[in-house]
Amino acid sequence: MGQYVAPIRDMQFVLHELLQVENELKQLPPHAEVDAEIINQVLEEGGKFTSEVVFPLNHSGDREGCRLNQETHEVATPKGFREAYRQYIDAGWPSLSADPEFGGQGLPVVLNNAFYEMLNSSNQAWTMYPGLSHGAYECLHAHGTPEQKQLYLPKLVSGEWTGTMCLTEPHCGTDLGMLRSKAEPQADGSYRITGGKIFISAGEHDMVDNIVHLVLARLPDAPAGTKGISLFLVPKFIPNPDGSLGDRNRIFCGAIEEKMGIHGNSTCQMNMDGATGWLIGQPNKGLNAMFVMMNAARLGVGMQSLGLTEVAFQNALVYAKDRLQMRSLSGVKAPEKPADPIIVHPDVRRMLLTAKAYAEGGRAFSYYTALLIDRELNHPDEEVRKDAADQVALLTPIIKAFLTDNGWIATSEAMQVYGGHGFISEWGMEQYVRDSRINMIYEGTNTIQSLDLLGRKVLMDNGAKLRKFGAQVQAFVEENGTDEAMSEFITPLADLGDKVTKLTMEIGMKAFQNQDEVGAAAVPYLRVVGHMVFAYFFARMAKIALEKQDSGDSFYQSKLGTARFYFARLLPETAMLIRQARSGSASLMALDADLI
Repeated sequence: MGQYVAPIRDMQFVLHELLQVENELKQLPPHAEVDAEIINQVLEEGGKFTSEVVFPLNHSGDREGCRLNQETHEVATPKGFREAYRQYIDAGWPSLSADPEFGGQGLPVVLNNAFYEMLNSSNQAWTMYPGLSHGAYECLHAHGTPEQKQLYLPKLVSGEWTGTMCLTEPHCGTDLGMLRSKAEPQADGSYRITGGKIFISAGEHDMVDNIVHLVLARLPDAPAGTKGISLFLVPKFIPNPDGSLGDRNRIFCGAIEEKMGIHGNSTCQMNMDGATGWLIGQPNKGLNAMFVMMNAARLGVGMQSLGLTEVAFQNALVYAKDRLQMRSLSGVKAPEKPADPIIVHPDVRRMLLTAKAYAEGGRAFSYYTALLIDRELNHPDEEVRKDAADQVALLTPIIKAFLTDNGWIATSEAMQVYGGHGFISEWGMEQYVRDSRINMIYEGTNTIQSLDLLGRKVLMDNGAKLRKFGAQVQAFVEENGTDEAMSEFITPLADLGDKVTKLTMEIGMKAFQNQDEVGAAAVPYLRVVGHMVFAYFFARMAKIALEKQDSGDSFYQSKLGTARFYFARLLPETAMLIRQARSGSASLMALDADLI
């Protein structure tokens, strides 16, 4: 079904020319020896693996789905999934950026991020099985006891075991303070955990021998709300001290959710009836520990939509060059054919370039953020690490929400290119639309991300984190402000930066009077800031492309054209969004609930 070719040329452009990643990594002792040759080799091998092994299972996995045996509670994944996962393990992909102490290769996060873009383009549902394991690894690596790390991390790093995050319950989604799962302490230091969880991605499957569940539950004396939540490690099979599998634990899949998309992934209802678990971190501090996994997951969800945006664009482009329909309005373009290919039509170009721009902007933005994580984890200067952490905190909700919003837009536009064929499953495009829709919902809905950005990351520190990023934008504007060739990018970027500053101050003042003003403005505000980030990176990419457009490499002409399209056609959305954010809460909250 269709095709996928990893966009290695653009990945290399972002890593080597835009971010100059090799020089960046030389400043980080654990990665100082990682050079362009290593990076390119990983990208090339990753491209082969994802296009040749994982991509062919995407459509068939969607059609087949997962099957639950109600008697044994075992889940069978679609045909070929297990075999592909075995190849994934044998090639060493799970350990790419993991700690060498536990069997990892110790490569930078930014490189692992690029590989996961390819995985998500090739098959989002399949990628969710190993993808959640990386978050579980991060959580245990940060908060596990030495014994937990030694027992579980090597298995997660190798991919021999996978992980999940068990948060949501039927009566509480985002509001985890309402969760009811209980954990009773036992004499041996373990806990007996009882409760039910829903929407647990990869909660049960047949691709590995053991699944490590990270479960939120309450201790008997826990205070109410989020301050009374603890985090527990609850394996499917209780491992023996040597890592071999012991008794089957009392955590079972009760049902597989019937979903709009990602049919190849087992989204499970998980039931615990006195399951054995062990505390991770401190009692009643479970959310602090789980946020390590949740933030990793939020970045991962952004990469899911980036991957879908790219593969949808690729296939729509091929179709648009081949499909013949009508003649160009400006005159016949293919006289030897009965009609012109639809790529000659302006609105088809608009749809294709929308997807292309959102893919290329998202790639630059997300790779930059991944490199910040490498800096946060490994730079020898504490101030540099703190600055990087502040930027990651600010940018994470934007990656999750802006990239997934854009993925929904891009996959929908790409499906539209196909006309009626896009609505038919055999072409594969409608699957990308269905799969992309969940990304706006889970790991905190995009509204929650917007509230996090505006309420916590911006207003709570009086805009300090936002000003740090804004200073980068301003420095770039000042550096290039007198370059006439850059004026078409610099002028709107500078203008939007000023408008973001004014909008932020205005919303902050309103919020002093009425907190609903934050809720009313948050979603358009995030998209405005998201566009500011994209405009910054597109301007930087345009600068490089302008310098090299006469090099004979058509790549730079394409990059420049995409940047011009973004500034002309997509960035103007901010005018409408700013008006929406400024309109306040009155039109939303004035009506009595019974009148809506």
